[in-house]
Amino acid sequence: MVDICCIGHITLDKVVNPSGQVHMPGGTSFYFSHAMANLDVRYRLVTAIAEPEKHIVSDLRAAGISVKALTSNNTVYFENIYGANQDNRTQRVLQKADPFDMNSFLDVDAGIYHLGPLLRDDIPLSLIKYLSAKGVVSLDVQGFLRFVKDENVLATDWSEKTEALPYVDILKANDAELAVLTSCDDIREGAMIIAALGVNEVIVTLGSKGSLIYTGGVFYEIPAYTPDQVVDATGCGDTYMAGYLYKRAKNHDCVEAGKFGAAMATLKIESSGPFKGSFDDVDRRIAR
Repeated sequence: MVDICCIGHITLDKVVNPSGQVHMPGGTSFYFSHAMANLDVRYRLVTAIAEPEKHIVSDLRAAGISVKALTSNNTVYFENIYGANQDNRTQRVLQKADPFDMNSFLDVDAGIYHLGPLLRDDIPLSLIKYLSAKGVVSLDVQGFLRFVKDENVLATDWSEKTEALPYVDILKANDAELAVLTSCDDIREGAMIIAALGVNEVIVTLGSKGSLIYTGGVFYEIPAYTPDQVVDATGCGDTYMAGYLYKRAKNHDCVEAGKFGAAMATLKIESSGPFKGSFDDVDRRIAR
């Protein structure tokens, strides 16, 4: 039994920004796991990856991360292109991995399951329902809104949302994803629509403008912390959720959890690759 389990594919990422390009592992599972590795929490990752990339799993284990690695025929391959505004990116999918199967989770027990689908067929509805009977289900919804056409990623609504969301306790989306999911451009109205479908905590990340949390009929505004420099925004949302769920697992309220997640995301954006800081680094950034 662990406190938090993340479920998602590791990707091969090509990140292109004004300062150049870099190739690195990525995906929700990768960034979330590295952030968790620096916190005092019982954590496990369940991922699927092709044999040629299994060295990435070895590196995660060397960092002290518990990993259940399933074998996939391919590893997901993403190209992320950023302009001067790091809040916006263009994506292409050059390779897809096999979806997860419910039978792979019979021996996986956690208090919180954080689902990080990268594409809409990564995690079946049956698995969401199964995990909801075992613990709290947290969902980063972005993958369910991605439709791939000729390698390009198009934002489309999630056809199974009405059936799936009653089994989701915590949902995270950015403002653009929320608009796709609800057909509503008003952030607060969109959050209320998601809550009405059965989600207890709705988190809307707004990049450099902070985040908004809606729970129990109340909105909480979480400010963003100003980074010393902006280097790489890839994985900031995943890092935010690592901090948020860490605090929720420790029974802190959503405001304190949101501030902790926001500070972790700010520290992450100041360097390339996953979060490398410590609990004390996050506390110091909040105090500053």
